[in-house]
Amino acid sequence: MAKPSQATWGGRFTAAPAELMLQFSESVSFDRRLAPFDIAGSKAHSAMLAHVGLITTKERDAIHAGLDEIRAEIEAGTFRWDVKFEDVHMNIEQALTKRVPAAAKLHTARSRNDQVATDMRLFFKHACGGLQEKILGAQRALLTVAEANRDVLIPGYTHLQRAQPVYLAHHLFAWLEMLERDRARLADVAEHANWCPLGSGAIAGTTLPIDREFTARALGFVDARGRAQVTQNSMDTVADRDLFIEFAHACALLGVHFSRMAEDLILWSSAEFKFVELPDAFCTGSSLMPQKKNPDSCELLRGKSARLQGNLHTLLTLTKGLPLTYNRDLQEDKPPVFDSLDQAAICADVLAGTIAGMTVHAARCAEAVADPALLATDLADYLVLRGVPFRDAHHAVGAVVRLAEKQGVALNQLSFADVRAVHAAFAADWQQVFDLQRALARRTGTGMPGPRQLARQIARWRTLLGGRKARR
Repeated sequence: MAKPSQATWGGRFTAAPAELMLQFSESVSFDRRLAPFDIAGSKAHSAMLAHVGLITTKERDAIHAGLDEIRAEIEAGTFRWDVKFEDVHMNIEQALTKRVPAAAKLHTARSRNDQVATDMRLFFKHACGGLQEKILGAQRALLTVAEANRDVLIPGYTHLQRAQPVYLAHHLFAWLEMLERDRARLADVAEHANWCPLGSGAIAGTTLPIDREFTARALGFVDARGRAQVTQNSMDTVADRDLFIEFAHACALLGVHFSRMAEDLILWSSAEFKFVELPDAFCTGSSLMPQKKNPDSCELLRGKSARLQGNLHTLLTLTKGLPLTYNRDLQEDKPPVFDSLDQAAICADVLAGTIAGMTVHAARCAEAVADPALLATDLADYLVLRGVPFRDAHHAVGAVVRLAEKQGVALNQLSFADVRAVHAAFAADWQQVFDLQRALARRTGTGMPGPRQLARQIARWRTLLGGRKARR
């Protein structure tokens, strides 16, 4: 006789698993966080069993009461998890069966395969919603800083070289666009998760008269019109790990965006730039050099990006060679997903805190953006408006820049005679190009950093971040 330590599947076996095998194969140490979803799935499943007459309503009510009791213990931290029952599902079922005899019928027409698939789809819907809210918090912090510093100009950079002037808010709005795409990606993952796996069994469903649509509606797997959404192929249902990969990808790309923002902040907070001062609460000092203030929150945001990418790669590698349907390898799909959620969530909070406590040094920004060379392209546009082909204008302004460098003066300090000698299209008003406010005001097109567009974008972001769903 098999030892009762594995009553869930031990009937086939004459010996219990070795202690080492129990340690090696258990997953309850990490999948216990699925308990709320597992209990919700079991309540819906038992309600369906009663609905089709496979258990009585009295048995259903006893199962529900027992599950509510177990959930309360889990939330209170008094529930005893046991690795010999392997996972969250069997731990809950074993505890329930001891209290409620009818619980022996709970696994009717259900496998751990479709059970965990259901738990994870409920998890993804919950996780995506929570992470979207975290991102929203970071976005709102960015919008607050943008509005408070809407008149501050900074150099925009390409190749980390000063390129053209932009409003600081315009730069921050670029970050908002990145994060808005991240929110939309998570909304897509949640939508893809919104299909109920219960009823697929381990591979080929069941011969029992179940009602999959009833279960789907009970768990909220419905479309916008309230119609039940159930998975359409039992084999794909238990083998599919696309959602895991999609979620990890969304988190990895979110991490890349966090990392790029962090790099800008690290540069801006350095003595060489000093555009911003990062909050002490998100920085650390040096154990040796007392003057140091290190941008640790931003550096860790960069580092976490690598971790999130690693989780994605783990899942891709885990699934790439597996035959249909379930293989025990897939037990390893949860740690990278859980870690991606945890790390992405705390990164969003840290970014929000860092941004909210940041001080902008407007005078230093103004000094940096005062370089007239930042408007060299505007000078080329000036020639274009006077009928010069852009390529010729570009070449002429390049010659003017070279001349200014040779004379050791700022671009706008050259004499009219000097620039006229370079190209006859230069007129006496050529230096008007170097009025920063005029230059920005002329940038009126959608998506440009002009003041009218800036006001429009502020209004747009106020609306988008005020509670509406992510842009699709």
